[in-house]
Amino acid sequence: MKIRLAILLILLITNQEKSIAQVANAQSTSKFRVTGYLRETTIDDGEALKFDFSRINYLNIAFITPDKDGNFPAFNGLNVVVSAAHKKNVKVLASLGGGLAPVWYSTLLSDSLRNGFIKKIVQLVSDHQLDGIDVDLEGERIDSNYESFVTGLSTALKQHGKLLTAAVATVYKTRYTDAALSQLDFINIMSYDKTGPWRPANPGQHSPYAMAVEDLDYWTNTRSIAKEKLSLGLPFYGYGFGANAPQDMGYKRIVSQYAGSEKTDSVTFTGGGVLYYNGIPTIKAKTQLALQKAGGVMIWQLMGDADGGNSLLNVINATIRSAGKE
Repeated sequence: MKIRLAILLILLITNQEKSIAQVANAQSTSKFRVTGYLRETTIDDGEALKFDFSRINYLNIAFITPDKDGNFPAFNGLNVVVSAAHKKNVKVLASLGGGLAPVWYSTLLSDSLRNGFIKKIVQLVSDHQLDGIDVDLEGERIDSNYESFVTGLSTALKQHGKLLTAAVATVYKTRYTDAALSQLDFINIMSYDKTGPWRPANPGQHSPYAMAVEDLDYWTNTRSIAKEKLSLGLPFYGYGFGANAPQDMGYKRIVSQYAGSEKTDSVTFTGGGVLYYNGIPTIKAKTQLALQKAGGVMIWQLMGDADGGNSLLNVINATIRSAGKE
C-alpha cells in the first residue's frame, strides 16, 4: 500500500511539473518581441533618453565599433541608457558591424585574432551590464570566418547567460551557414533596402509588403528556422528617386512635412520624383503578418518614428495588443 501511494505521489508530482513546464513554454512562445535599434550618436547627444523604453522588449545599440586591434572605445552615456532600459525590463544588446562596417572586421574574425576579439566583446558586455550581442555583419564582411566567429562568440556569451542575435538580409542568404544560424537566440530579418539611391535606375518601394512575405517564407521554409526565432524588420525611413525628391528621409520628417502621408507609402513631388516608405496601413499589415509567421518585429531605427497618432511604434503595439501577444 505504501509503495502504491509513493508511486501515485511521484506520478502526481511529475504531472504537475509537466503542466508547469507546458504553461511556461506557452507563455514564452506567446510573447511577441519588439526589437528596436538606436544609433550610437543618439546616446552621445542624449536623445536616446527621450525614448519611451516601455514600448519595446529589446534594444540594440548601433553600432559599437572596435578599432583595428579589436579594442572598443569608451562609450560615454551607454551605462545610463542601459540602466534606463533595464528599469523598463528591456534587454540591451550592443550591435556590431552595420552596412558600413570597417574592413578590419575580416582581420579580427580570422583564426589568429578571433579568440582574442571574442574576449574583448565579452568584456564589453560585462563592463556595461549588457544583455548580449547583435551581429550585423553584411556583404563581404560575411566571409569564411563568420561561422567560426558566431560559434565561438555564442559559446563565450552563453557561459555568462548572455544573448546572441544577428541581423540578416535575404540578399546575402548563401553566405549564412546553417551551423552559424543555429547559434543565434533569434534573427532579425532586414526586410528593406530592396532598392535605394544607390540604384537610381531602379526606383520604387524599398520595403514592399511582398518582400516581407518572401523573406519570411525563405527563412522559415527553405532554411527551416522556427518562426519563433524570426523577427521581421520594419523601416522607419524612406528613399527618394528623381530630381525633386530627397534621397532619404526619416518617417517623422515625412509626416511632419507632407500632410496625410502617414496614410500612404509614397509622396510624389511636383516636377518629378517620388519618396517611398511604409505608412501606417503597411506597418500594421506587416505586424499582422509577423504575428502569424514570426516571433517578433525589428525596427530600424526608433528615432525615425513620429509622435502621437502618427507613431508607427504605437500602431505596432496596438496591433500586438489586439492579438493578445504582448
